[in-house]
Amino acid sequence: MSDQKIRNMEEFAALSGISRPTISKYFNDPTSVRPTTRKKIERALERFDYRPNMYAMNQNRRLTKNIGIVVPYLADPFFAGIARTIENRVIEAGFRPVLLGSHGSREQEIENLDNLRLIKPAGVLMAPIGRVSDAARISAFCDEIPTVLFDANIEGVGAAFVGSDSMQSIGVIVEYLCRTGECPAFFEMKTPSNPNAFKRRAAYVATMERLGHDPRLIQVDGEGWDFEEIGFREGTRVLSGRDLPTDTILCSNDRLAIGLLSAAYQMGLRVGLGDGCALRVAGHDDHPFSRYTCPTLTTVSQDYAAIASRSAETLFGLIDSQTPGETRETTLFDCSLVMRGSA
Repeated sequence: MSDQKIRNMEEFAALSGISRPTISKYFNDPTSVRPTTRKKIERALERFDYRPNMYAMNQNRRLTKNIGIVVPYLADPFFAGIARTIENRVIEAGFRPVLLGSHGSREQEIENLDNLRLIKPAGVLMAPIGRVSDAARISAFCDEIPTVLFDANIEGVGAAFVGSDSMQSIGVIVEYLCRTGECPAFFEMKTPSNPNAFKRRAAYVATMERLGHDPRLIQVDGEGWDFEEIGFREGTRVLSGRDLPTDTILCSNDRLAIGLLSAAYQMGLRVGLGDGCALRVAGHDDHPFSRYTCPTLTTVSQDYAAIASRSAETLFGLIDSQTPGETRETTLFDCSLVMRGSA
C-alpha cells in the first residue's frame, strides 16, 4: 500500500489512470461501470487506500429539497404518530418530506433507501427495523447521504442517533411496581424484532438486581411485528399454566401488553390494583391505544415530540454544514411514568 496522501478524487484519478467522471460513477454505483474498469479501480483503491468524502460529493450534486423519512411499520400508530411530527418539522423548515414504510421487511427497507437515492434527498431520517436490518448496506447509504437514525440504533451507522434512555425508563417503572406490590416478571419475545427490546431486558435485569430482587424473565415464542397476536397467544399459554412467579407482569412493549390484557380478560382474570384483582400488567411506550384498554394500561411514555424535533434539527444542521461531525452524536431522552388502572 502506498503511503502517498491523496487529498481528493482528482488526484486519485490521475494516479489510477482512470477518468474523474468514471471514478465518480463508480462511487455512486459500482455496478454502473464495466467489470474490467471496476477491478482496475478497486486495485487502485487497495494500493492507495483512498476513501472519498461522500458528503463533499453530495455538495456537488444538484440536491433536491426532499427529506426522506423511513419507519419500520406505518400501520403502527406509534410510528405513524412520530412520523407525522417529523413531517411537520420538515415542512416548517422548508423541505419536502418523503415518507416510506418498510413493512417490517429487511428487503423493503433496502428498497426504500434505493428509491430515495433516485430522488437525491438533502438528507434522511430513519428508524431502522432493527435486528434483521442489513447494517452494512444501511451504513453504505449513510456514507453517501446525511442520515440521522431515531428510535432504534445501529451502532456506528449514520451521523447521529436520537432515542429514549431504556435504563432510565425501565428503572422508573420497575421501581414503581416493586414499591406498590409484588416485583414484576418481564414478559418478552425470545427473538424480538426491535433492538430496543434487548436494552429493556438488560435494564430490567440490572434494576431488579440493584433493588436486591431476582430477575424473572418470561420469554415467549414469536417473530415479526404482530405483537398483539403474540401477546394474546403466548399470554394465554402462560396464564393457563398458573405457574407465574409473581402476580405482576411488565411487558417489553405496550403492544405485547395489550395482547396479554386480552388473554387475561378471556380467561376471567381481573387485572388491576385492589381487592379481587389477580394480576397487574404494565408496558412500555405509552402507545396511543394504551389509554383505551380495559383496564387502561400503566406504562412509561417516550417523549415523541422531543425525539422527533431533535432528530430533525440534527439533520438540518448536517445539511447546513455539508460535512459530518468528528464523532457520532447520540441523544437519549428520559421517559415518564404513566400510572393507570392496570397496575
